Amino acid sequence: MGTITRTFANNITTSGVFKPTAFNNASFDNVTAVPEGAVEGGNMVLLSTQTASASTSISFTTGIDSTYKEYMFVFNNIHPSTDDARFEFNMSTDGGSNYNVTKTTTWFQSYHLENDASSGLNYEGGPDLAQSTAYQPLTREGSVGITNESDGSLSGTLSLFNPSSTTYVKHFISNNVYPYKDVISQIYCFETFVAGYGNTTSAVNAIDFQINTGTFDGTIQMFGIL
Repeated sequence: MGTITRTFANNITTSGVFKPTAFNNASFDNVTAVPEGAVEGGNMVLLSTQTASASTSISFTTGIDSTYKEYMFVFNNIHPSTDDARFEFNMSTDGGSNYNVTKTTTWFQSYHLENDASSGLNYEGGPDLAQSTAYQPLTREGSVGITNESDGSLSGTLSLFNPSSTTYVKHFISNNVYPYKDVISQIYCFETFVAGYGNTTSAVNAIDFQINTGTFDGTIQMFGIL
C-alpha cells in the first residue's frame, strides 16, 4: 500500500492537478469525460481569438504580460480585398496607444511556381528594417504581395519572446506562406522567414497586425507558450 500511495503522490502537483506523466495508453478505464482544468497537459494555451471582417487591422492590447515567456500568434487564411497587399505588424509599450517600437530585422524567402517553371531561395533586403519604428512587413512588398483571388490567403505564425522583460530586447520570429499572381497571371507559392528584435528594454504589452492597402478577412489567435 505504501508503494501505491507514493506512486500516486508523485503524479500530482502541489496544487492537486495530475501531471501528464500520470497518464498513458493503459491508465484509463471507462472514462467518458475529464473535468476542465483537472489534467495538466499541452504546451500552448489559447488566450484570445480575433476575426477580421473587412478590417484594416487587428490589435491585441490585453493578455500580453509576464504570465508567459513566449506568445505565439497564428494567422489563419488572411485574405486581402486588394491584390498584392502586404501584411505587417508593429509592437507597443504603452498598451496600444502607439505602435512604434524601434526594430532591426532580417528577411528571406523561398518560392515555387505552380507550373514548376521556376523556384528559388533568396535574401530579400527590401522588407528589412534597421533601427526603424515602421511596421515590419511579413510578406513581399510592391507587386508581389498576397493575391486577392477567391482562393488566395496567407497563413503562418509570429512568435514573440519574453515581451515583459525590462532587461532584454524583444526577439520575434515569423514564418508565413501565401500565393501571389504575377503580371502574366502565373501563380507562385511564397514562404517568408522574418526575424528580428524590438530594440527596447521596456515591456511590450500590445501588438497590431494590419494590411497596407484595403481591408482583410481572416482569423488571428494568440497563444501563451508554457
